[in-house]
Amino acid sequence: MRTLCHRRSFSLNYKVAFRSYVSTCRAVLLPRFGGPEVLQLHSNVQLPHLKPNEVLVRAHAVSINPLDTRMRSGYGRSIFGPLLPIILGRDVSGEVEAIGASVRSLSVGQEVFGALHPTAIRGTYTDYAILSEDELTSKPKSLSHVEASAIPFAALTAWRALKSTARISEGQRILVVGGGGAVGFAAVQLAVATGCHVTTTCGNQSVDRMLKAGAEQAVDYVAEDVELAIKGKFDAVLDTIGAPQTEQMGINFLKRGGHYMTLQGEAASFADRYGLAFGLPAATAFQLMKQIQYRYSHGIDYSWTYMRADSDGLFEIRKLCEAGKMKIPVDKSFPITQVKEAHEAKDRKLIPGKVILEL
Repeated sequence: MRTLCHRRSFSLNYKVAFRSYVSTCRAVLLPRFGGPEVLQLHSNVQLPHLKPNEVLVRAHAVSINPLDTRMRSGYGRSIFGPLLPIILGRDVSGEVEAIGASVRSLSVGQEVFGALHPTAIRGTYTDYAILSEDELTSKPKSLSHVEASAIPFAALTAWRALKSTARISEGQRILVVGGGGAVGFAAVQLAVATGCHVTTTCGNQSVDRMLKAGAEQAVDYVAEDVELAIKGKFDAVLDTIGAPQTEQMGINFLKRGGHYMTLQGEAASFADRYGLAFGLPAATAFQLMKQIQYRYSHGIDYSWTYMRADSDGLFEIRKLCEAGKMKIPVDKSFPITQVKEAHEAKDRKLIPGKVILEL
């Protein structure tokens, strides 16, 4: 990979600590919205200068998230359209190549993993990713780069919902709707590690995995009537599906004072439909309406949940990984040169689980 990136020697100027100065590298660009065929691997993409709080990571592996394929197809076009071409990708596992002047917790040569915010326009499908210091931490030594790259974005999304929003604690009952996906499975493991009693819905192929991870009940949503199979009320519901029927089911399963959280927030969809100027305020009003509606009708808190950088959360996720309590299975990896084939496989649902791009 190093032969594909243009470098030049550079003396320390007290702004950036580094091994060598990298000026251009390979990156997968999204020049327009569409199918997998629109993705373009370029070999001479210019690297921006590091800001004081940023870290240059020589990527070893990056994962493909549902957000990547949705963005490629046009989700968030009102936000990202004017900024094309952009680089997709959120997760990364690799090695620190350079650090900005204010970075203190990481050093050059250190193996790290982490994830970018959902709105980042320079993603991780590149030989050299740029993340802020609080978006990275040491890679768990027990995991390979491929295994590590599957975890941060999904686990931080689950962390944001369960820890930051619902503030789950030991002994509570938690329902995860859609535990078979990466975020759902991370949520199951996170809730189990917290000492919660966890119930989840999932496909038949995921039932055994959920039970082995510590879920007390895993309901096959195809073969069983979920609302009859699940008993009692819950302190928090994380709905990774976000369909009208799963939302209503989740709301009805909550205790008064409980938290319903959905991954399917409408902010980007409203902006795409009505434009940024009207769409984002409309989305805010719509969310507020639902919050008021459910607070008065059911006595519960309703929220849209998104991943965000959380250095404390990422540190705790790393500790869970090292303790063997957090792992997201990888079904297949592709070289970065086969990014189109990898996206096509995800679009056609040929690979149900996590897909990784190796550099």
